[in-house]
Amino acid sequence: MSSPIVAKPRFEHHHSGLGVDTPTPRLSWSFEASPSTVPAWVQTSYEIEVAFASDSQPQIFSVIGDQSVLVPWPARPLSSGESATIRVRVSGRGFDKSTDSNILSPWSSPATVEAALLHADDFRGKFIAPVERIGPYGPLQPIQFRREFILPANFESVSRARLYITALGVVDATINGKRVGDECLAPGWTSYRFRLAYRIHDITSLLLPGQKNVIVVDLAEGWYAGRLGFKGGRRFRYGDELGLFAQLEAQDDKSNSWGLISDDTWTCGPSALVSSEIYDGEVFDARFRTSDESTTALKTKVLPTPSAKLVSPDAAPVRVTEAKPCQKVFHSKSRKIILDFGQNLVGKLFIPKLAVAKGEQVTFRHAEVIEHGELGTRPLRGAKAQDTIIGSGETILNWTPKFTFHGFRYVQVEGWPGDGPAVDDVQALVMHTDMNRRGFFECSNSYVNRLHSNIVWSMRGNFLSIPTDCPQRDERLGWTGDLQVFCPTATYLYDTLGILGNWLQDLAEEQLEEGKGGIPPLVCPLAISSNWPHIAQAVWDDVTVLTPDVLYQYSSDKGLIERQFKSMQTWLDQGVDRAPDGLWNPDKWQLADWLDPSAPPEDPGNGRTDNILVANAYLVHTTLVFAKLCAVLGKSDLATKYTQDGERLKALFQRRYITAEGNLMSSSQTGIGLAIRFGLYPEDNEQRRAAAKALERLVRTARFHISTGFAGTPVISHALTEAGRSQLAYRMLLETTCPSWLYPVVSMDATTIWERWDSMLPDGRINPGQMTSFNHYAFGAVGDWLHGSVGGIAPHEPGWRVIRVRPVPGGNITSAKASFEGPYGLVACDWKLVAGNFSMSLTVPPSCSALVTLPSEVRNDYSDEKEAAHVVYSGFHQFECRFDAGEWPPKPMIAANQPMPEDTIAG
Repeated sequence: MSSPIVAKPRFEHHHSGLGVDTPTPRLSWSFEASPSTVPAWVQTSYEIEVAFASDSQPQIFSVIGDQSVLVPWPARPLSSGESATIRVRVSGRGFDKSTDSNILSPWSSPATVEAALLHADDFRGKFIAPVERIGPYGPLQPIQFRREFILPANFESVSRARLYITALGVVDATINGKRVGDECLAPGWTSYRFRLAYRIHDITSLLLPGQKNVIVVDLAEGWYAGRLGFKGGRRFRYGDELGLFAQLEAQDDKSNSWGLISDDTWTCGPSALVSSEIYDGEVFDARFRTSDESTTALKTKVLPTPSAKLVSPDAAPVRVTEAKPCQKVFHSKSRKIILDFGQNLVGKLFIPKLAVAKGEQVTFRHAEVIEHGELGTRPLRGAKAQDTIIGSGETILNWTPKFTFHGFRYVQVEGWPGDGPAVDDVQALVMHTDMNRRGFFECSNSYVNRLHSNIVWSMRGNFLSIPTDCPQRDERLGWTGDLQVFCPTATYLYDTLGILGNWLQDLAEEQLEEGKGGIPPLVCPLAISSNWPHIAQAVWDDVTVLTPDVLYQYSSDKGLIERQFKSMQTWLDQGVDRAPDGLWNPDKWQLADWLDPSAPPEDPGNGRTDNILVANAYLVHTTLVFAKLCAVLGKSDLATKYTQDGERLKALFQRRYITAEGNLMSSSQTGIGLAIRFGLYPEDNEQRRAAAKALERLVRTARFHISTGFAGTPVISHALTEAGRSQLAYRMLLETTCPSWLYPVVSMDATTIWERWDSMLPDGRINPGQMTSFNHYAFGAVGDWLHGSVGGIAPHEPGWRVIRVRPVPGGNITSAKASFEGPYGLVACDWKLVAGNFSMSLTVPPSCSALVTLPSEVRNDYSDEKEAAHVVYSGFHQFECRFDAGEWPPKPMIAANQPMPEDTIAG
């Protein structure tokens, strides 16, 4: 028997370790278990080896303890740009303290961390711009900056070189003709008035000692100066002048240093890109050559230093992560050439080779769907989503747009030479923030697997620099409510701590700005028109508390909730618009259960459930969650205060909305679902059983169709399961007629989650509402239930150190697998149900434990009998029991719709 293998260490929540924005980065490591690992193993001590690049001898720090997640930095602080290489080894024993006591593991693989520029005076570069404007005043034409340089004569070789770069806009750089890095739309979108991200690149291999070097940087408007927002949007929301910051630092093998900064010695000129916009796409003129300095001979000027703080974010950059081949080329009813990539995705086209006659144009119009045999562009609203190539008569190699992205499955092509493109002539490049995938799910039902795939694809498409609401139309904004409801699903599927931790800092800056009254913006970064009212909104603004809580549950990072603490408390103390009794002001409009399927297409907030009930349910829940976070931080007085506040508000909620018999005012799937999920019923099992029966009646009366919007969808399946109606949750999941989760999958061949339950109507028409997207992750929040109840795994304690394993089989699903690469290692659950025999294999990572409840032991319908939970420790475990899921399929209260496909409900 042996200790587990220690995986390569990680630093903070940083994507790579290059450019960590702290001198004392916390360390984390996970474990790779094997059959030879001591069962029920727990770490008891660890050693960290720190080898600074500037020191000849590494230091080893020994610590007694079981901590392996976000461990304090043990050595002296790093200085700006300084690097160190880290290895870790651990010792441990069995939980029973009797076996293989304190066997020392091998050293982990080495990991290198490098500090960012940590002090304001480390930034020596200047922000520069052309002396005179190049091109029209909106859209701004992309600019190309250029600087030639020769390394000092004593630089015989380059041992280390870094490029620190950012922009008022988005940038792409080359050195000596080779692209710097692989990022897209760098440095990403932040709240430019407060925080401006910069990126750090290792360019050691790109520099040429003893020769002329050339750095060329293309700069476009991106989110900084481009048109943003719906209803026409607005240009120059942050500024109307593009600016570049660059700082190059190099060292040779004798520790000689040399640097180059952006200043007015650089030259600039127009780019071959006539225009490049987020919404409208890019125009490339191949007749314009930028291969020599004659096109970049204009002078530059130094801009005033922005007031925003320069930050090196933990979030990974946007990258191309996959190439999708074209699946089919066909003609529309009007004989237009259409490319079908078989997947609704976010990204851009790539054409390896194309010859276009001089002055001729080829255009590419992107859209998500086909309607009546033509490209369905109406959902784009005011976004052109069109790229154009203007030919030079010579062959263009490896063309792809540089500073835009589109949401599309289909592309209409006009002007392609000859008979048009073949499937091999064009690819689609998938773009998103390059997060690590860590959560997986599959089951025996192929339609449910496609639904889960759609959830993943919608997350990929909408986590592009920030968490957005849609990737195709003239919006693409960071709506807080969408993220709040989807966050548990997202954070299981991918490691979101970097991107969402960064986004929450922007949210706090904008919320806490003087004059905002403690109310966060509905979109972050703030980019909606000034005529949109700045008013408090439950569900959306509750993101200030509920999203940090989800990230804490997945990471156990107290530092994150400490950093967001003022934002959380300010929202509850100042932001909520309260009536005298402390509940929500009943006279203010609420988004509430947005996009309830009963709401009219042009009035998506007018649903079944009382808006103020939804707001108050969330207020009770958010207050009690915040009280728990206060306790986590050791703020006991505040924990007591907010617990008492939450209980008082809960009593007010019960008095206002719940009758003595357990009936809920505004009885709806959303209303009862929220009350069950948030624990709002009194401690009276009779009232709770009445609520469960009422919810069952609503579901059956609806013929198992979904009847929830943004607020109700994340909770409805959980609520049915908690109320002992898991078979009804499965029956809703497996419904295929509209509205349902599987209607888009089965009837419409959808490959992403839709914004509306009926974004495409059964007759093939696009929903008439002007707000219709076919890539919108909010209704994919059901993924949290798929992972936790169907797959059976969820965190029981923050950071997944104690795992809750409680699969609840149902429907026609006879097997499921769920796995999660957590902070400590792999958690995996694999179960099968054959002829009433349930069997399950479970993997628990080293240093962890799990509470396991088998399906035969699940207690429901608010039974007074306590539910069993077996405690198991790290290792591989097998379980078996008898289980009868009950009648399938459940019968509705009224006549059922047409039969569903066999694969969906057949037993």
